Amino acid sequence: MKSFRLDDLDAERAANQGAYLRFLKERQMSAGLYALRAGESDPQTPHAQDEIYFVVSGRAALTVGDETQTVARGSVVYVPAGTPHRFHHITEDLRVMVVFSPPEP
Repeated sequence: MKSFRLDDLDAERAANQGAYLRFLKERQMSAGLYALRAGESDPQTPHAQDEIYFVVSGRAALTVGDETQTVARGSVVYVPAGTPHRFHHITEDLRVMVVFSPPEP
């Protein structure tokens, strides 16, 4: 079994001075923690994998394709592979668990 503590993952991500930390890569999926500060820009481009976002904390708008909605703690969003998407209008520091399938390279 592999298990992780969110606080430990967030500390490791911050120590590496990055917005994203991949903490798991398996044959069929990978998972990471993504963090953006309030007011920060999200530089994402479309991915070749399907994604599921689970918002752990924070508040922002998320645009996926032509649809925009507000996301906050507890929000779960599916993003199909190849679809343009980004977080914006981040009003509270955002921490998001990301699951990719198939795994990101």
